[in-house]
Amino acid sequence: MIARTWHARATLDKADAYAAHFTSAVVPALKQLAGHRSAFLMRREIDGGVEFVALTLWESRASIEAFAGTDIGRAHVEREGRTALSSFDDFATHYEVAFTSVDAAGTCP
Repeated sequence: MIARTWHARATLDKADAYAAHFTSAVVPALKQLAGHRSAFLMRREIDGGVEFVALTLWESRASIEAFAGTDIGRAHVEREGRTALSSFDDFATHYEVAFTSVDAAGTCP
């Protein structure tokens, strides 16, 4: 399994709009892709704004290509998401998942 991470920032007044976009548009689109396993959006208030970290889990690097294209290190940020963000990384980072306590059904035994 491969974990893909990406970072962004939003102003306090637009942070909820980005979170809504992620949950209503990004996640449903990801669920349609073969090899997508899970998505998380983490947020914290910092320095008068909001920092987001998106974490998605994938079956393989090949399955990430269906979402991100052949250059999987390049971030994929839709126009609606861009309008809610004050800044974002133009890259994503990938990690092989060395351990998880979550089973294939998505539960913690």
